[in-house]
Amino acid sequence: MAIRINAEQIKDQVPMVDLLARLGHEPAYRTGKELFYTSMLREERTPSLCVNEHMDVWYDHGGPNRSGIKGGNVIDFGLAYWHPATFPEVLEKITSIMAMPVQTSTQEPGRQKRPRQQATRIANYRIETVKELDTHPAITRYLQSRGIWEAAQGRLSEVYYCITGGPKQGRQFFSAGWQNEAGGWELRNRIGDRDFKSCLGRKAISLIPGSPDNLSLFEGYMDYLSWLRDNPQATDTVIVLNSVNLLDTAVDKASSFATVNVYFDRDKAGEAALDRLMQALPQTLDRSDIYKGYKDYNEMLMARTPQRLPWEEDHIYEKVMATYRR
Repeated sequence: MAIRINAEQIKDQVPMVDLLARLGHEPAYRTGKELFYTSMLREERTPSLCVNEHMDVWYDHGGPNRSGIKGGNVIDFGLAYWHPATFPEVLEKITSIMAMPVQTSTQEPGRQKRPRQQATRIANYRIETVKELDTHPAITRYLQSRGIWEAAQGRLSEVYYCITGGPKQGRQFFSAGWQNEAGGWELRNRIGDRDFKSCLGRKAISLIPGSPDNLSLFEGYMDYLSWLRDNPQATDTVIVLNSVNLLDTAVDKASSFATVNVYFDRDKAGEAALDRLMQALPQTLDRSDIYKGYKDYNEMLMARTPQRLPWEEDHIYEKVMATYRR
């Protein structure tokens, strides 16, 4: 009984943001009522652990951790953070860190619980228009910087949308984007010195039909386009996870293929996803050696020295004039 009551007390009185602050973690940035943190549950470069202050829930978009817990309330976070600690041990840790009084009896009649919002996501955006590429120069520069401008033609669009609620209500934004299987728009752009990732609508995988025998599987769409640049004649069916949390969906669709070529990130999340995939599908082939020394396929592509035309070389005038000197 004491454990149950303490658990309810923790869920009612300990905001996720406060616990993270006590543990030494501050958000990297805010989007409306959502705070994004560099995940403390695994290694990553791009902040993808999201905390919704309004609902007081969290979700790690970047992939699985050792516990296998992807999101939930503050206690779910504790179970993931202190894995493999037991449920009572996690309650004790949170109580100690937050300096909460220990309550071991039933709730007093007069005590009122803090009202909690039902975790139902409400759309707070409106898509204004979708255009072909090469309309907005910032999107063009971003895709060129990723080395996938040519491969993106006909596969990515420019998505213009506005925020209809919250602190940013009325503000308009744009990003490169593509639709996933659920009709949601996966968005990518560069904002300042960081890469922007988001999804308008329901999160889902992306499926590009091709060969009924060969499947190529990617974590991200930029890696798919990078691979396509190197393999323009490829006929494989392609699945892009858009999030490693959608691996189970991909496994169901991949089971019918004779060969499954996997191009996951060379990090802990990618390796864990690859292990799960190999256990489920024996026809899985790890292709990450192609970009050995890099985190993913796109990082390898971006590291290549671009081939420059003769007239684009540095000091070309001086070099030409030097040929006329006696």
